[in-house]
Amino acid sequence: MIYIVIPVFNRKDFTRDCLLSLRKQTDPNYKVIVVDDGSTDGTADMLKEEFPEVTVLFGDGNLFWTASVNMGIHHALEQGADYVMTMNNDVEVAPDFIENTYKWAKVKPNAVIGALEMDAETREPIFGGEIIDFKLNSVRHLIQELPKEKQVGIHLVSQLPGRGLLIPRTVIDKIGVFDQEQFPHYVADYDYTHTAARHGFELYCNYDAKLYTYPEESGERKNRKSKNLKNFYNHLFDIKGGGNLRDFTRFTLKNCPKPYIPYYLANGYARRIFGYLMK
Repeated sequence: MIYIVIPVFNRKDFTRDCLLSLRKQTDPNYKVIVVDDGSTDGTADMLKEEFPEVTVLFGDGNLFWTASVNMGIHHALEQGADYVMTMNNDVEVAPDFIENTYKWAKVKPNAVIGALEMDAETREPIFGGEIIDFKLNSVRHLIQELPKEKQVGIHLVSQLPGRGLLIPRTVIDKIGVFDQEQFPHYVADYDYTHTAARHGFELYCNYDAKLYTYPEESGERKNRKSKNLKNFYNHLFDIKGGGNLRDFTRFTLKNCPKPYIPYYLANGYARRIFGYLMK
């Protein structure tokens, strides 16, 4: 049984659309846990009235992404989950999403498997896993390298985000839950997949399991659209800043091979500072 953990804070319309897409699955063998971290827009009432089948856990508004996900994971394990999947509320999934998730989980039962991300507006693929090179401080985006005819099945990658991330219980039993102390909001998903890889678990992106996202709705995209000194500061230092230097430093020290740390840090700082100003 897959338990899908969805952390939410407001944006109830996104949450509704996400849950409606899950209701349309060709394979109903899953359960949903929503962790509502202090929403003030009527999310709790909407969930109670419209989605009685969903388990809702509550935070006080201070959990952020990582602690919310961990709360859901612990509850899922208590219920006997074989797999846990993390999912953001601003996604919708294809009708065969769960079916194709099980398809490849049976082939690779101990692997951590991510989903193919599609643009909800254009229906074009925009993310299909990454291969990182710490030595060169570069990231290869697999979706840009694979020809259309090979954008099917599963492909080996070196890091994955938390959108539609399938985690076997065997992985959680060995490495635990996400690192909420060091990465309270961003980067925790990438850190987790690197941790899993170091412990011998394979990482794949499942091109048959499609989910649809709204890239322009991310907080970081909006932050970049309206550039000012306050947003620049938030980009680099706020807990929800996409270029948070603290999170990047911690991620590097924890996951980058030691010989490459100085260059990786210097290059990464420059990218986050000047990249915000240039893009």
